[in-house]
Amino acid sequence: MSMLTPPGMGGKYRITGDRYPRMRRPRGRRRLVFAALGSVVVLSLVGWGTLQLIDVFSGGDDTTVRTAKGTADCKRDQRHDENPRTGRTAAAPPKPADITVNVYNATKRSGLAKDTADELKKRGFKIGKVGNAPSEYDKKVKSPGMLLGAPGATKGAFTVLGTQMTGTETKNDARKGKDVDLIIGSGFKDLVKQKDADKALAALAKPEPAPSGSPCG
Repeated sequence: MSMLTPPGMGGKYRITGDRYPRMRRPRGRRRLVFAALGSVVVLSLVGWGTLQLIDVFSGGDDTTVRTAKGTADCKRDQRHDENPRTGRTAAAPPKPADITVNVYNATKRSGLAKDTADELKKRGFKIGKVGNAPSEYDKKVKSPGMLLGAPGATKGAFTVLGTQMTGTETKNDARKGKDVDLIIGSGFKDLVKQKDADKALAALAKPEPAPSGSPCG
């Protein structure tokens, strides 16, 4: 053994010349461990960031999105949509005092227009013209009555005035005013009892509750 060989070392570490052995600890395993840990951290950060971006652009989780959408739909329906079962909108209907009614008699019974106009006045309606029906309708209306007015009266005055008489038909003309005509036909017997008409008017003023389980409920 050479005098330059450290005690206890031989074999491949034996010094045979003027070069000394490089005694280094193996680094390969340590590098693999650090690389694996680094990969795990990077993947975790990427995944977390992706979830945050999804949450930001979607406005929250799926439940929140559905709830917000349902609330918006309900508000829109209450402002604009028509109830298919009642034929009325969510907007408040006009009051009887805001409706001017012209009452015309298209039957052979005399004094019918005046009596009906007087009763409608007691119930809060404004009364305009009263008399016999124009020739185009005289003796030609077979239903209890016909409501005649501008297109805008269909979802307002017609609905309110319709609570006072059953079996009425409606028709629009080219008038620009807000007054409506009530033409009494041969099928007319009497107005609806006032207590029943008042209940119908009260129902018009109240929006129907949303079905159970819906976002509006």
